[in-house]
Amino acid sequence: MTWTSSWTRWRCASAVAARRPGAAWRERPEPGARTRRSPAVPSVDDEDEDDDDDDDDEEEDDLNDLIKDIFQDDPTVLDLSKSSGRAVTNCAAHQANGRKCSPVYLGGSSAPHGLGTNTSHRTCDQLRCTTCDFRVIAIDDCEWNKSCDYFFFRNSMPDVSKLKVKALSKKGARAYACQCSWRSVHTLTDIREEQHLRWVCGKH
Repeated sequence: MTWTSSWTRWRCASAVAARRPGAAWRERPEPGARTRRSPAVPSVDDEDEDDDDDDDDEEEDDLNDLIKDIFQDDPTVLDLSKSSGRAVTNCAAHQANGRKCSPVYLGGSSAPHGLGTNTSHRTCDQLRCTTCDFRVIAIDDCEWNKSCDYFFFRNSMPDVSKLKVKALSKKGARAYACQCSWRSVHTLTDIREEQHLRWVCGKH
């Protein structure tokens, strides 16, 4: 066989193989043979998610840089934030530690103010009325004129200068009043004995 016939047969075999579906690009694997998987191609959605994550990271970095610049340009901002935190903490602690008088005492001008207990007979200076929701005021060395009435206190509270118009000078006495009730006291008195008064301790 000459080289010409060999070349011709090779050309014919190549032409037949080219007509087979997929023969020019891929050979059909034999039964039981292992095949190699093509690498996974990332989808468009995955690429979009990656881009979003990158954008979020960049925005967070920009925000952190902006905050640092503010503190560097104006150090008082940092001092103010610290002082405000301490003020809030102190206020919350004060409210948590607030105590009420038990029992609640009224008294004359010689009786000391403070937290009243069974052993410490101090007159409460944090009284509030549960009826009118006004804070109770107290004027030392005075008592109320007998002409006082509900309308006088309703129109005068909480202006002490107006209230003193009908407050008579009385050494050792103390004149108490809210917008709806009033009482002149000369000696230490347990408020539970005054049934008409709706005054309670608002915590010390």
